[in-house]
Amino acid sequence: MKNGFFLLIFTLLLWSCARVGSPVGGAKDTIAPKFLSANIDSTRVRVPLSLKELRLNFDEYVNIREVSKNLIISPPITKIKKILPSNLGNKYILIQWEDELQPNTTYNFNFGNAIVDLNEGNVLPYFNYVFSTGEKLDDLYISGDVVAGLMNETAPNGNIDSKKNYVVGLYKDSDSIDYRQKPNYITKADPDGYFEMNYLSPGAYRILAFNDENQNSIFDQGKEDVAFIKEKINLNKSISGMKLRLFPTKKRINFLEGKEAPGGVLLLFEGKPNLVQVTSQNEKLTDYKVTHKPKSDSVRIWFDAAKQNIGQAQSENLKFAYKADTLKGTASVYYRMNPKNELTIANTGSNLLAPNNDFVITANYPLTTINTEKWVMKADSTQVDFSAKISESDDYKIRVSANFQSGKKYKLIVPKGTVSSYYQNIAKSYQFNFDVDKSENYGSLVVNIQNKPSAKFWLQLLDEKGDVHYSRFTDATSVKFTELKPGRYTVRILVDNNGDGVWNEADFGTQTYAEEVYLFPKTIEVRPLWENVESWDLNSENKEKNVK
Repeated sequence: MKNGFFLLIFTLLLWSCARVGSPVGGAKDTIAPKFLSANIDSTRVRVPLSLKELRLNFDEYVNIREVSKNLIISPPITKIKKILPSNLGNKYILIQWEDELQPNTTYNFNFGNAIVDLNEGNVLPYFNYVFSTGEKLDDLYISGDVVAGLMNETAPNGNIDSKKNYVVGLYKDSDSIDYRQKPNYITKADPDGYFEMNYLSPGAYRILAFNDENQNSIFDQGKEDVAFIKEKINLNKSISGMKLRLFPTKKRINFLEGKEAPGGVLLLFEGKPNLVQVTSQNEKLTDYKVTHKPKSDSVRIWFDAAKQNIGQAQSENLKFAYKADTLKGTASVYYRMNPKNELTIANTGSNLLAPNNDFVITANYPLTTINTEKWVMKADSTQVDFSAKISESDDYKIRVSANFQSGKKYKLIVPKGTVSSYYQNIAKSYQFNFDVDKSENYGSLVVNIQNKPSAKFWLQLLDEKGDVHYSRFTDATSVKFTELKPGRYTVRILVDNNGDGVWNEADFGTQTYAEEVYLFPKTIEVRPLWENVESWDLNSENKEKNVK
């Protein structure tokens, strides 16, 4: 009896151990789902136009990740009724639609990396399913790379921003292409910028690439970067190695808003108008100044609110008429003076001044006059001769020049009332303390340019984040930068082709390319006490085209 009892306990323990569901330490499943079959005949041709669904069967439970971002159907099927699985996995994918299919057309369902197994998330990479309503599957293709037009590919993320949704589209060429509709063929570039459009039918097309920020598969002028080719593509054989370079696009001129701002009122536009004219529609506001820089999106209206008794006790509705290039309209701003707003100046740079540079003071209002007679500058308690003037290129800045000596500490005193804007003076005195750095802490760069642009250009040095640190507007064949901070830089030329003083974006609506851009093919490393000398032939293979 006793032996029987122990035998029973032992049996129960063995049975309990055998019930464990998952083995410990087993190999993780790394195998992607396997496609088995579809509801369409394996030849995938002569598919009826009345077909209303596609069912794809797999060997395990699958899910579709971010289907709206990843699934691209070419040519588009617009009236999708259902896509399964939604959240819970199935061993099939089901897509149902209402559209009638087009005759003699090859349809490509491109899932990208959306299909994954349910448990481990293993990806079935770049899965396509293709069928044709005609007698054969079209087999032409276009492949190439989408690259960022303003960044060098040697820079971090210079080739393509993986967070963006870069797509390439083909429209059938005609006299009435509606770019507000989805392209006839569309594909998504991979994280490296590579793209393929497969199963294309012969014919004439227009091609463009863009970053589809709102993921509607339609290019939005002014909101999304674009690359395009003006000439049509006669596709009678496959094309490989195409390069599409993306550039920002010109926004349509539009008034956005008006609001109170230090010193008066700020009007905001988009589209970078070249010329903005503003007139007051208010009886009380008669003395005012309007400032606007060509191709700027902001317009400032400056006035003395206290003197004209505007917005003192309560908000007042100020009305303005404007003309921004060809756009005309009126703006209404509820204005109440903020007594804390005043003209101020500051050192917005470093307290360590690079050698052979001016000391720069920045104001929050545009400056009209400065009186330097009462200004005092000292170096280690010894008074120093200096000169100061409002910058010719930026009237918000004062440039202070002197025979600055490395290693010395400087103090600049700016008394109140000696810096003026339209309706204000600085209301307090300022003291600026700064040191002058040693030359041995800096390097230099000489760029010798062969076959330089016929127009003036900006030669720019960008840091590893893509920010412009140094820029020179010139037409010289040799440009030298001195007192460069050590670091790694990419070199870029932006050409002012039309001579308007700004670099202009692409305008897809008028089929106007962005102004020329040249990207130096390698990264420059600046070292202390080291002069880099680089030769750059803009007609060589390093010349960067706008589109390909």
